[in-house]
Amino acid sequence: MAPSRQAKSSKTVLRVLTGLVACACLLAGLPSAKAQAPAKQPPAAPQATPQTAPQAAPQAVPGFWDPRRRPERPDLSRLTVIRFLTETDYPPFNYTGADGNPAGFNVDLARALCEEIKVTCTVQMRRFETLVDALSSNRGDAIIASMAVSPQLRVRVDFTDPYYRVPARFASRKDAVMPEIRPEYLEGKKVGVIAGSAHEAYLKAMFTDAELHPYPNDDAMRAALRKGEVDFIFGDAISLAFWINGTDSGDCCAFSGGPFVESRFFGEGIGIAVRKGNDVLRQALNWALFRVWEKGRYTDLWLRYFSVSPF
Repeated sequence: MAPSRQAKSSKTVLRVLTGLVACACLLAGLPSAKAQAPAKQPPAAPQATPQTAPQAAPQAVPGFWDPRRRPERPDLSRLTVIRFLTETDYPPFNYTGADGNPAGFNVDLARALCEEIKVTCTVQMRRFETLVDALSSNRGDAIIASMAVSPQLRVRVDFTDPYYRVPARFASRKDAVMPEIRPEYLEGKKVGVIAGSAHEAYLKAMFTDAELHPYPNDDAMRAALRKGEVDFIFGDAISLAFWINGTDSGDCCAFSGGPFVESRFFGEGIGIAVRKGNDVLRQALNWALFRVWEKGRYTDLWLRYFSVSPF
């Protein structure tokens, strides 16, 4: 079985323009990962607030680690090299740099982890669908390729703690931005969504009074918003962030409301995969991830690659 990637339908857009917390982990500025789930008894709906500038909020860096759950430093003496496997073409997370070497958010994070653990680090690029087999046959030690944690993959590999998540968000035209979105705010509103997606399932379950307009792909859904055929669209926030900040949007649109991260619909998050039973490496990577975040290096990487925050 080929591994699945979070929000697979947005992969094409991410390739052109440049894919986080366990349920108990905290998002920066949010009391819990479920804090932005629709409330049952919200106050009266606010009026749409015009917005004339893009929503560039680089300060909105999500926190995927709980400082109260500091991992203990494991025994790192048995680690001398970590052979990371990543994907060939999934910008801005993985791609071939101008010098021909692996580059991207995942690659830079892998190198930061190796520096923290103080071991030699190699990064090999492979097609995404071959990564798990390559790991299982000992052609690498860890996969860092925006791989979504899932029950199906847990049968074959072990995962570190999530190092990011792909939230869902609403986007609207700039003259109709809403600072907060709750179910009754969208009563009778036209909302575009990808047909058959987890985002559509979420809207059907939580936003029952909205008028859903399913589309076959991201391009069609976003074109409908640009033309004013729908009031909002709802989808993968990372993909939407690059679209909003890119030329394809025509500077038409911005995020409305905050992120939605309900794991039942949007997954457990993105983790680093290791071979089953390799607890030495998994624990070392968990410790190093926390240290990289604690020192501010994760934040620096996030700001470098995400000029419009998905959160």
